[in-house]
Amino acid sequence: MSGLVVAVVLFAALLHASWNAIVKAGKDTFLTTVLVSAGAALISLAVLPFVNTPAPASWPYLAASSVAQLAYYSLLAAAYKAGDMSHAYPLMRGSAPLLVALASWPLIGERLSSMQMGAVACISAGIFALYFAARTPAMPGIAQSAGRATAFALGNACVIASYTLIDGIGVRLSGAPAAYTMWIFVLNGAGLLLWTLLRRRAGLLAYAKTQWHLAAFGGFGTLASYGLALWAMTQAPVAAVAALRETSILFAIAIAALFLREKISSRRYLAIALIAAGAILMRIA
Repeated sequence: MSGLVVAVVLFAALLHASWNAIVKAGKDTFLTTVLVSAGAALISLAVLPFVNTPAPASWPYLAASSVAQLAYYSLLAAAYKAGDMSHAYPLMRGSAPLLVALASWPLIGERLSSMQMGAVACISAGIFALYFAARTPAMPGIAQSAGRATAFALGNACVIASYTLIDGIGVRLSGAPAAYTMWIFVLNGAGLLLWTLLRRRAGLLAYAKTQWHLAAFGGFGTLASYGLALWAMTQAPVAAVAALRETSILFAIAIAALFLREKISSRRYLAIALIAAGAILMRIA
C-alpha cells in the first residue's frame, strides 16, 4: 500500500477516534450521535450542489448501505444496552476486518497478499487483546447479559463488514467518491433523525439547543473520516483499508490517556504494539 494511502487512512482513523470522543463526552450519547449524524447530513446537503452526481450504477449500493447502517445503529444500541462498551466495541471492530478479508475474494475478486493478510491478522489480534485486557471476572448475575452483548456485537460485526463491502463496490462505481460519501450521510442522517423525532422529539429539540456545536464538529469529523476511507478504497484493496482504519482504537486510547487521564495497563501496551505492527506491515505490503 502506498505511503499516501496509508497516511490518508491513518488520518481518517484519527478523525474517527476524535468524533467518537465527542460522542462519549456528550451528556446523552444517543442524542449526541443523532446530532453528529444530522450535522454530517446538513454539511453534505450544503456541498452536494457543487460536486458531481454519483453514477446511476452506484445508486443501489447507496440504498443498500443506508439500510445496513440503520441496522448498525440498532444493533449498536442493543449491544450497549446489554453490556459495557469496553466489552462490545472491540468485538465489533476486531471481527469486522477479518470478515471483510475473508469475503473480499469470493464477493469482489480482491485477494490479499500473504503480508497483507498478516497485517489484518495483527490488527484484529491487537483489538481482541484489548478486549481481553479490559475484561473483569463476571458477576453471577451478569453472565447472561454479557452473552447477549456478545451476540449483538458479533452480529453487528457482520453488518459492519457488509456495509464496508457494499460501499467499497459502490464508491468505485460512482465515479464521484465525495458525492457518494455525502449521499450516504444524507440518507443515514435523515433516517436516524426521523426515527428519533418520532420517539424522543422533545428530548432531542431541548438537547440540540444547548449541544448544537457537537453537530458541527462531530458531523465534520465523521463525514471527513468516512469520506477519506472510501477514497482510499478506490486506491487499495477494501479489506486492507478496512483493517488499517481500525487503528482508530490506538488514537482513542491516546486521547483517553492524554486528555481523559485514563491509566493504560501493561497488557494494553502489548495490544497496542500488535496493532501498530499490523499498520507497519500494511505499509510495507
